[in-house]
Amino acid sequence: MSSRMRNLATKTVLMGLAVACFALLAGCSSGRSDLEQWIAEVKQRPGGRIDPLPEVKPYETYAYADADMRSPFAPAAPASATSGVRPDTKRNREFLEQFSLDTLKMVGTLRLEGHQFGLVQTKDGLVHRVLPGQYVGQNDGKIVAISDAKISLVEIVPDGMGGYMERPAALGLKD
Repeated sequence: MSSRMRNLATKTVLMGLAVACFALLAGCSSGRSDLEQWIAEVKQRPGGRIDPLPEVKPYETYAYADADMRSPFAPAAPASATSGVRPDTKRNREFLEQFSLDTLKMVGTLRLEGHQFGLVQTKDGLVHRVLPGQYVGQNDGKIVAISDAKISLVEIVPDGMGGYMERPAALGLKD
């Protein structure tokens, strides 16, 4: 093929590309007139009414006139400091005091020689007999009553202000 033929082929291809570009541009311009027509229609519509802003109620201040009373932001005097509740640190610890109360569960009761025993199972599966007056759990929990449905006890726990307070707790019988 001669160079003249190659030049002619190249020119033909370039002319074809130019015609295709013009055709694409002509196709885009026809869609634009629809858009311009829609915008003109929207601009001719009457404007809507805008609702007014809601009325803002003024803030009502509160004057704290009770200067002779305790401040509501100051902590109250600890009641437990005067109650004298304290764990007995000199008492010998019982076996069930090494377990957390939530790992122990009541599995039943046993009446033997006129005494009502509570049956408590530890997490390792062993069952222990307990009587009122014995201690269970890690918070000096003293057993105060044993019924068929639960073992009631009173724990001595820190109150968060340097003292201690008594808190009721129970081990319930699981069905």
